[in-house]
Amino acid sequence: MDNSRQNIIKKIAQELDCGFDCYYNSKTNEIVTIPNFFHIADEDDFKEAFREDLEKVKKHQADFIKIEVLQSFENFKIMELFVERLPDKKLQSELENVLANKKPFQNFRYKIDHSDFRQNWFDFKQRELEKIVKNQLESRKASARHRV
Repeated sequence: MDNSRQNIIKKIAQELDCGFDCYYNSKTNEIVTIPNFFHIADEDDFKEAFREDLEKVKKHQADFIKIEVLQSFENFKIMELFVERLPDKKLQSELENVLANKKPFQNFRYKIDHSDFRQNWFDFKQRELEKIVKNQLESRKASARHRV
């Protein structure tokens, strides 16, 4: 994969991790990021703040591929994969317990932040998000080719 394509995938993955839906125009390599509507309290203010981006995406809808913020279960699956691959068996056991109990996201984050594996977690999550983005872009391009 060429470097510019990898940079696009990396940027989209980072934006998803920050809670932004991404719209990728494969013709221009433009990425438009808009906060996920689910987290918005005042829809009118939101629409005004992102009016230009929303209009651009709507106007050129056929050119954009939308990649949405991961749902909770998808993020949970990434956490499970990380725990499965941890070399530290004690931390692995503690995190398995965290994932099986109440507030798994909050408690996982706390446990990771206070461990020697904090950066490993961020690197792992970034790689997993990049895989998801890459797969979505490839599957959307393939389905677009079949429609032509």
